[in-house]
Amino acid sequence: MWGRFLASRRGNFAIAAAVAMVPLMLGVAASVDLIGTSDDAAQLQNSLDAAGLAIGTKYQASMSASDVQQLGQTFFAANMSAADAQELSGSLGAFQASASGDPGAYFISLSSSISRPAFISGMPAWQATRSASVKLKPGAQACVLALDQHADGAVSLQGSTDVAMNGCVIAANSDAPDAVNRGGSAIVSAGCVSTVGRTQGLTPPNATLSCGAPHENQYASFDPLADVVPPAYTLCLPVPNGKTVTLSPGTYCDKTLSGKITLNPGTYIMRNVTIKPGGNGSLSGQGVTIFLMENSQLTINANEQVNLSPPTSGPYAGITIFQAHGNTQPLLLNGGSGSVVSGFIYAPDAAITYTGNSDVNAQGSCLRLVGDTVAMIGNSAVKSDCTAELGGRAAYAGRMITLAK
Repeated sequence: MWGRFLASRRGNFAIAAAVAMVPLMLGVAASVDLIGTSDDAAQLQNSLDAAGLAIGTKYQASMSASDVQQLGQTFFAANMSAADAQELSGSLGAFQASASGDPGAYFISLSSSISRPAFISGMPAWQATRSASVKLKPGAQACVLALDQHADGAVSLQGSTDVAMNGCVIAANSDAPDAVNRGGSAIVSAGCVSTVGRTQGLTPPNATLSCGAPHENQYASFDPLADVVPPAYTLCLPVPNGKTVTLSPGTYCDKTLSGKITLNPGTYIMRNVTIKPGGNGSLSGQGVTIFLMENSQLTINANEQVNLSPPTSGPYAGITIFQAHGNTQPLLLNGGSGSVVSGFIYAPDAAITYTGNSDVNAQGSCLRLVGDTVAMIGNSAVKSDCTAELGGRAAYAGRMITLAK
């Protein structure tokens, strides 16, 4: 019987058809796997892109590598939730997110892979690996920046203040409804105002903005000095006796500096030091950077004179006062007649109060205030173009987020 089947034409056709079906079925299975894997890969890529853009809206240079990874994984999982449970688990396990760059431009890099079981049991799984890169660039140049994320009146312009910042932005990272608050008879003119939250009192005639109206509900601004590392401590130097002292660069510890204080050009590290000139006292130094470490504090009152400018080159170019992270001592600059201040005044975890008047002119208007919160009182004129005076250092408002890959 079997012989007759083989000898018949019908038998030969059946065998030939059966043999031909094997590669045909394999081809169909491969097509199913290819289309399915292609769809999975597209979802993987879309999820990576979305996670990268989401990280870009939240990223700050102070975040640790694990912070970036965890934040990215949260967004990635939400976008991959439609995937098969096994595939989702594998892609989450393979997910990687990292950040690099500097305040000029940051990059978020992401990658993951997905494994799709083959249509035919026992065949190897189909793999797809995808990556994404997001570029974060700062926005317009800022002269005042409050870093606190939730404070009411993070930037406060009150009293008889007259603040002129033509071509420069006032920025706040606070999501409060009055993140930037102008009150009283204060008058403000600036390139723009940019805030994560909302603003209050910034309407004509008391506020004149080149951008027309405040930019509210914006992405947070970058900390412009996030990558600055304070110098290492050295041996504590002695402070000369008397009410008139001249200090040389170095480390000073557990002192109260008062009277007429002159700083020679260079870098000063203050450890648990209080700088408070007192009545008719003064603080002066050209080409200096003062690091207020540990619990150090700077207080300049109205009857005291301050004349400070930063170096224009070197690792601390443009920085006049740097109050360390974790130091919450209020920083008060309220100079009297003849006072001149320029450069970055930086206190990321403390309140800065700057009082300007007809005598405090912010040398060449090259003043940058960056604090947890910033309050401005009195009259101040600050300009945006200070590249030479600040050694190329700048602060920026908001951010631009783009897919780079």
